[in-house]
Amino acid sequence: MIGSLKQKISRTRSLFKERFSELLKSDKSREEILEDLTETLILADVGVITTEKIIDSIRDKSRKTDTFPTIKHLLEDELVVLLSQFPPNFSFDSTHSVVMFVGVNGGGKTTSLAKLAFCFKQQGKEVMLVAADTFRAAAQEQLQMWGKKLNMPVIKGQYGADPASVAYDALQSFKSREFQALLVDTAGRIHTNINLMTELEKIRRVISREIEGAPHEILLVMDSSIGQNALVQAKEYLKFSGITGIFLTKLDGTAKGGSVLSIVDELQLPIKFVGIGENENDMLRFSPQEFITALLS
Repeated sequence: MIGSLKQKISRTRSLFKERFSELLKSDKSREEILEDLTETLILADVGVITTEKIIDSIRDKSRKTDTFPTIKHLLEDELVVLLSQFPPNFSFDSTHSVVMFVGVNGGGKTTSLAKLAFCFKQQGKEVMLVAADTFRAAAQEQLQMWGKKLNMPVIKGQYGADPASVAYDALQSFKSREFQALLVDTAGRIHTNINLMTELEKIRRVISREIEGAPHEILLVMDSSIGQNALVQAKEYLKFSGITGIFLTKLDGTAKGGSVLSIVDELQLPIKFVGIGENENDMLRFSPQEFITALLS
């Protein structure tokens, strides 16, 4: 995985590689090295608050005589610890498991759902898709296209229908046909609209009423290419209860891969999957150690 990940996050990785090459050749003091690392983290879109935490911790653990190789090792340990605060385990039961996808429009929600659906299919599971975004016709059409490509049934309702009622109908079909996984696409229009959060809560309540313990996962889909701006959008979704983790998209096309760190630190949620392309198999389970090794090596 690390070799593939290195290639996919090459734009962010090249930033660190260039800075580290310069530091290895220099004889800068510890404080000068920490200043350079601060700038590098900010440029990679780690964010000011998270960067300060990281640098302060390294300063506390290092000695004034430490050189760059020692400080780099401390940096790697610090980043792995930060990302490991919340284990990226993914809950998937073999029978009647339900996953909800939430997030703003344009973040890659429907494509991310399709990637996870394909992953489950590869494991031999029967998967059903639900187009519970009834406010945007394009969302339903996109999911139907994926359903056709992956050979999976898609349950949808009329344009403008109650999303919770669509979810209810899908759950009845899901249980009667004895499928193993139900993946629910939801609306993301106008992230500041409180009515959207109310609709998401309704869908969640319907699911939990029909299947005990469901939804087993609620994934917040975030576009890594917009960096810190994605955090502003995501924080709105913290008003919606039950989010279990992040599905981070478009990591292959951005130099802002450092946002991974501030996302975990500020949202207090694990990153469970990363999207690294447009095809159904362009998805990786997130590993803090493997990500940081790929980023800094």
